[in-house]
Amino acid sequence: MIERNDYLNILYKWKNKQVVKVITGIRRCGKSTLLKMFKEKLLKEGVEESQIIWLNFEDLDNEPLLDYKTLYAHVKRQLHPGAMNYLFFDEIQLVANFQKVIDSLLLKDNVDIYVTGSNAYLLSGEIATLLTGRYVEIKMHPLSFKEYVSAFEQPAPIENIYRSYIEFGAFPYILQLTSDRELANEYLAGLYNTIVLKDVVARKRISDVMMLESVVKFLADNIGNLTASKRISDTMTSAGRKISSHTVENYISALSDSFIFYPVTRYDTKGMQYLKTGQKYYLADIGLRNIIVGTKGGDMGHILENVIYLELLRRGGEIYVGKNDNAEIDFIVIKGGMKEYYQVSLSVRDARTLQRELAPLQTIPDHNPKFLLTLDNDPVTSHNGIKQIYALDWLLDKHS
Repeated sequence: MIERNDYLNILYKWKNKQVVKVITGIRRCGKSTLLKMFKEKLLKEGVEESQIIWLNFEDLDNEPLLDYKTLYAHVKRQLHPGAMNYLFFDEIQLVANFQKVIDSLLLKDNVDIYVTGSNAYLLSGEIATLLTGRYVEIKMHPLSFKEYVSAFEQPAPIENIYRSYIEFGAFPYILQLTSDRELANEYLAGLYNTIVLKDVVARKRISDVMMLESVVKFLADNIGNLTASKRISDTMTSAGRKISSHTVENYISALSDSFIFYPVTRYDTKGMQYLKTGQKYYLADIGLRNIIVGTKGGDMGHILENVIYLELLRRGGEIYVGKNDNAEIDFIVIKGGMKEYYQVSLSVRDARTLQRELAPLQTIPDHNPKFLLTLDNDPVTSHNGIKQIYALDWLLDKHS
């Protein structure tokens, strides 16, 4: 089992604090396993099993507890009066009015609450208002490249591991299936169908599933490209499948709420403003992309860009697509008032390609860090302050 230490450290930091720890993320990214790891740590520290209440609401044994009043009564009966009680609620959004249970339990001094959910509805509407200032969201993702590499006991060429990473994706369980490509693909296809049918179609009551899947395929095929809902609707309509921009926007919103796609808005570095038109979309996992559009050549640059985006998400900060006059900067990260600029390219060993990739960064007048990440396994070098780094070293945090 891979220890997700970054997430465990966050949970540990908030342990025994009177806020709800809300762990969100795409299905099967490891939320439940993370809570099990945390539970094991608590037990090793001397917490009694009786102080821990664990409920998974996808388990049919817990179906009677989907009524919030029944759930509250059940939990209240089990509370240990003379000690801290650790409450783990897995997929709690399945309980109607669950926020009332959480709100009541928060009135008690001897409870420490942890909840998970596979879509953004968990923190929308009433609960966000009810728990304002009383919860912290921990956004979880499938395995980082560094975590993925740690699963290989025998050292393997890092390039081979990267190829596996982008072929099979990074859901933790996939590591047990990589020796059988057919099994791995079946697992990913089943996971994709569960996310689309359970988290998107059922929740949004979408009747035209084929149209939704067409939108999914378009987005997956265009990761890293500027995309507008009108462009998607025009493409579908010209192919003989009429759909309005409004419907496309609703579909994309539902897909984003289920953490299958991440929208990235544009930021004008010259005007210092956020742009409302054009966004890029990135997939939560490259393995899913291979299921949706197939493994085809010619996309390796955008796949690398997707991998870099997900790693930037893990490292924190606000992420934007940069615009400086007519030049595009792949990513601008704003963190703690500071900016970082990133350009991503498969290879820049060709002099003209190198100059093309450097040009957008060279137009930025400020002195914030600027990086060019490539799959050229060359020593770290600097182009007038722009640091060129081997992307796999950057993903492993090995660059100097």
